Amino acid sequence: MTDQVNPAKVQKIPKINGVRGMNDLLPADAAQWTHLEHVLRDLTRAYGYEFLRTPIVEATAVFQRGIGEVTDIVEKEMYSFEDRLNGEQLTLRPEGTAALVRSVIENNLLYEGPKRLWYTGPMFRHERPQRGRYRQFHQFGIEALGFAGPDIDAEMILMGQRLWDELGLQGVRLEINSLGQANERAEHRTALVAYFEKNQEQLDEDSQRRLLTNPLRILDSKNPAMQDLIEGAPKLLDFLGEESLKHFEAVQALLKANNIPCKINPRLVRGLDYYNLTVFEWITEELGAQGTIAGGGRYDPLIERMGGKAAPACGWAMGMERVLELMKVSGSLPEPQAQCDVFVIHQGGETLTAAMIIAERLRNAGVDVILFCPPDGQTASFKSQMKKADASGATYAVIIGPDELAKDEAQLKELRSSGEQKAVALDSVVEAVIDAIVGATE
Repeated sequence: MTDQVNPAKVQKIPKINGVRGMNDLLPADAAQWTHLEHVLRDLTRAYGYEFLRTPIVEATAVFQRGIGEVTDIVEKEMYSFEDRLNGEQLTLRPEGTAALVRSVIENNLLYEGPKRLWYTGPMFRHERPQRGRYRQFHQFGIEALGFAGPDIDAEMILMGQRLWDELGLQGVRLEINSLGQANERAEHRTALVAYFEKNQEQLDEDSQRRLLTNPLRILDSKNPAMQDLIEGAPKLLDFLGEESLKHFEAVQALLKANNIPCKINPRLVRGLDYYNLTVFEWITEELGAQGTIAGGGRYDPLIERMGGKAAPACGWAMGMERVLELMKVSGSLPEPQAQCDVFVIHQGGETLTAAMIIAERLRNAGVDVILFCPPDGQTASFKSQMKKADASGATYAVIIGPDELAKDEAQLKELRSSGEQKAVALDSVVEAVIDAIVGATE
């Protein structure tokens, strides 16, 4: 007598879900990402920027030293851990600039002169997931190292404007500011601390903490109750010396000459410690609280701070998820593309062999092909396969059944307009498909 299994006692294997705030890229959305990536590659090529890729994991010190110990990213948001094998302190990269500068220094890339570089890839920050803000997100960034003049600041902003135009984004505005140099910021910091200490009862808990560590970041507070207080704070622009003002005015003049509108925002400070002189952000009202889609500026002190020979630098980065979200709002996302040019239909057995040979020949000729493969291993009807061919978006179907194979033929059917169907010799299928595709584009 065999033991009977009680279905009620069979434990269901629990489902494992993805990490909150770290999202899958599904096939339905892949075409949008591919379109954006192609536009970015064309943009960087147009301005002479070269690609550089850094590891996802870096030594924690790269970001502590590069971003700043008292920034929100380092204090609250980094995914850091100890390597169990050697005790090394490691971090999933939360942004791209510090890692890129580490690579430039380590590989001595500035030995031959200034470099224009770009990067893209996933970044990681432990934040509360919401629209446009994720724990794994993707950045695109450009960095120009070894250039000291205002021309490179302006060029980078022009690149951003060209990108928004190419992507068809609506409602994006540019805000700029100057953070001056270290001595000017020190004078401003003294005045800022005195002002906020005088009004300390109006500071929220986060701003009171920043008052002791990084008071400039108080200006970036989004707390509505503090906006009047922040508006009355000493402005850094009033502390800039002649050279800093000259640099800032030159950037503005170049933008004006290229018809790039911008607003000077004296409260714009960015969230990282390495900036000086020009800083800028592109902002939209279309994405709710996550209104900044890209930003950056000049960071001349960073290379020396990271252990390299002092050299000027400038760069900006954008959140790719936010840009795609804004493209959706703007109605500029590309239409879904067909999976293939040709869908090959057969009835199994010898017709499958012939169909697979034809499919490979078509691919060798540069044609995208889906060969029908029954999910249950059983031959499906021509009607069922034709439904799948239509759903694939293919322009043509190549049909090989027993009758066609007996005649060394295939049926070539147009799926999108005329519905025309004709017999073609098996040895001539590739030529017939290519002639049909070329003819349709003329």
